Order: sequence, then structure tokens, then C-alpha cells
Amino acid sequence: MADEEQKVPKLEMLPLEGVEDETCSTFILNGEDHTLGNALRHIIMKDPSTSFCGYTVPHPAEHRIYLRIQTHGESASDVLKRGLTRLQSTCQHVMDKFDVSVTYFKDQQADAGMDTS
Repeated sequence: MADEEQKVPKLEMLPLEGVEDETCSTFILNGEDHTLGNALRHIIMKDPSTSFCGYTVPHPAEHRIYLRIQTHGESASDVLKRGLTRLQSTCQHVMDKFDVSVTYFKDQQADAGMDTS
């Protein structure tokens, strides 16, 4: 039987050796790069619970990012979840506005008798 590829989880949390503090964590987001890393870092840094958020891409050939979050007392996992939710909401808002603008543009072009297909 052929070797089966190991399924890599999309999100991993690096364990902190000997530390039970949940306010400081490093997460690995597999299959992601600067596109998600920078946007997520920006959203998380806007959260008042966050004292630090940064990310690194270990190597350009590796498709993963390491996201480090430090908070003022709240769990870093909770801040990550909230950041992902806010980023998703922001992206949905941009898509909605884009769709409205495209529809408006096509309507304007149709009124002017131009082909927009």
C-alpha cells in the first residue's frame, strides 16, 4: 500500500514547557503565509486585551506561520478566536461592498448601452 500523507492540522498551539500561563502563546497556522499573518496580526493588535502580537514565516518554502500573542490577562486562545472572527467579519463586509459596487457599475454600463460581460 502506498505511503499515506500525514494530515497536518490547520492550527496548532506550541506547548510552553513548565508554564501554565495562558496569556502568552504561540500558534502555528499551517498552509498560510503573509496574507493571513499580517491581516490577523493587525486585527489582534487592535484588541485592547493584546499587549503583543507578531508572526514569522520560518522559511519561504514552508507554508506556515508562527503567530505569537501576549495579552494583559485574557487567554491568548480567546484573543485569537476573537481576532479570527473579526477578520472574517471584515472580509465579508469588503466582499459585500465589492458586490454592491460591481452591480452598480454594471447597471450604469447597461444604462449607457455598453457591454460589461
